[in-house]
Amino acid sequence: MDTQFISILRTEMEKYTGEGLNGASYLTENMNQTVFTSTTIYTKGEIPQPFVDLFVRIIADKIVIEEDRNDKPLVDALVQAGIPREQIILAYIGEKVPDLSA
Repeated sequence: MDTQFISILRTEMEKYTGEGLNGASYLTENMNQTVFTSTTIYTKGEIPQPFVDLFVRIIADKIVIEEDRNDKPLVDALVQAGIPREQIILAYIGEKVPDLSA
C-alpha cells in the first residue's frame, strides 16, 4: 500500500472527526497504518456514550470498511478523492474481504 493511498484515507477520515453538538470524534490509527478508527464520545444526560462510527482496515491493496455509521458514507468520499471503487470493500454490507491466511 503506497503512502499516497494511506494519506488520502487519513485525510478523508479526518473530515469525520472534531467537535460536535454533544461530543467529539477522534481519529486513531495503529503504528503500521493498517487500521483506522473514528471514535465518537457524546454525552446523553451526564453519561458519556462512546462508539466507533468508522472502522477501516487496509488489507493488501484494498481499503476494507468494516463499520460506517455516517450520513455521507466514507466510500463516497474516498471515490471522490480518487480511490478507485474496485479497491474499496464494504464489509459492513457483506462484500467479501480477502483471506490472506492461505
